[in-house]
Amino acid sequence: MTISFPTEYAKILERMHRIDPINYSETRNYLNGAVTLLSPYLSRGVISTRQVFESLIERGFSFEQCETLIKELAWRDYFQRTWQVKKDLSTPIRQPQEGVERRGLPASLAKAKTGVPSIDEAIDELTSTGYMHNHCRMYTASVTCNIARYDWLEPARWMYYHLLDADWASNACSWQWVAGANSTKKYYCNQENINHYTGRQDKTFLSCSYEDLLNIRPPGDWNETVTEILYSSLPAVVAQELDPTLPVCVYNFYNLDPLWRSDQPCNRVLLLEPDHFSNYPVHERSIHFMLELTENIPDLMVFSGSWSDFKQRFPHQTIYFKEHPLFSHYEGQMDQRAWLVPEVQGHFNSFSGYWKKIEHPLKKQFTRQTTLSL
Repeated sequence: MTISFPTEYAKILERMHRIDPINYSETRNYLNGAVTLLSPYLSRGVISTRQVFESLIERGFSFEQCETLIKELAWRDYFQRTWQVKKDLSTPIRQPQEGVERRGLPASLAKAKTGVPSIDEAIDELTSTGYMHNHCRMYTASVTCNIARYDWLEPARWMYYHLLDADWASNACSWQWVAGANSTKKYYCNQENINHYTGRQDKTFLSCSYEDLLNIRPPGDWNETVTEILYSSLPAVVAQELDPTLPVCVYNFYNLDPLWRSDQPCNRVLLLEPDHFSNYPVHERSIHFMLELTENIPDLMVFSGSWSDFKQRFPHQTIYFKEHPLFSHYEGQMDQRAWLVPEVQGHFNSFSGYWKKIEHPLKKQFTRQTTLSL
């Protein structure tokens, strides 16, 4: 199956409206399952979890038909809320990862020679296209952290770098969840589980019981670490002169929403800060994808430089921006993001605790829509 990610807004909305939540619920964990392929657009802020949720209501589905998909959307909001509170997701969210014996990037990941064919194929797809199925991400993290016993951070940074849907909250929180730093127990997978969702394969070092997984060590290059240069090449673009009579809407790597303040006359600027991409580097593929998505925002100008450089150049402008933990240094009027349930804020120790808070108000919205359509 060839996977592509169009960047025209109309095609993105078309993809959103084609989602089959029933088939998604039944098959999403399989490599050829009915996944939504919306995560790159959610990560770049082109669409929101709220938009996807509302589109399901508009199309007449029941809450029960959509519950699995809505929970996946809620996981994304849950991680974002965690990010808001914790701010630095490079440190343990709940407790330190236990059993760490190595740090750095395993050569087995970088070379796609983990000893598990499904994982190796998924890594090859990741590094060549930017896509990796979510179950394969979990398998990769599990073998790395819980079998090879690596600290989660550097492998997670490596995966984030290659992912077209690079979102540090979803990525870092998920790696910590697998490694037991953001959950009550570690996530393990054996070859039987992998075969069930990816297809039958020969025996590997994971061909054992879950009890035996606790004591095995992976073969090959897992003892060797490598250094990969993770670097983002930003476009050398200088913003045009702004209209001094109009305010400025500041966009960034996490906010490319074409509908944001679209009815308001303003200067629209994509701010690309070198410090941000130094701390959170992404592949050149992701930079190109981001720039192609900006074509959905009319008259958007690009400014490569720091926030202080931007403010120095345009000191008298009224500035609008969207809330995001990585851009809390912005100054001006902050707009909130579109959450599934905006009133439920803060960090919860578990997703189940968060879900208990938002499930009822989400159900009510489906019930209200059904009542109105009678």
